[in-house]
Amino acid sequence: MKKRTAAIALTLLILAGCAAQTPDIAVEEAWPYPIPNEVVAIAGPNQDLTTARVDPADDCYWYYHAGPVETTLVPLRAANGNHICNARTS
Repeated sequence: MKKRTAAIALTLLILAGCAAQTPDIAVEEAWPYPIPNEVVAIAGPNQDLTTARVDPADDCYWYYHAGPVETTLVPLRAANGNHICNARTS
């Protein structure tokens, strides 16, 4: 009987560790995009701007494209097809 009780208790403890935990998130800001308004204005269609970030290595904006097989980091492009990058100062 003790083995059965111990097995049930162990199973419950393991399953409790598998429960999804929700992170403590502060109230979201009114602006849903983590990038400046100017970048949003020139960005082309069909790009997920909520995942857009600037890459410090090249100072350009990138976003995550969720395809049917995998999620890939892709450069954020303007409506004319050019990469959207910050101007570099010399």
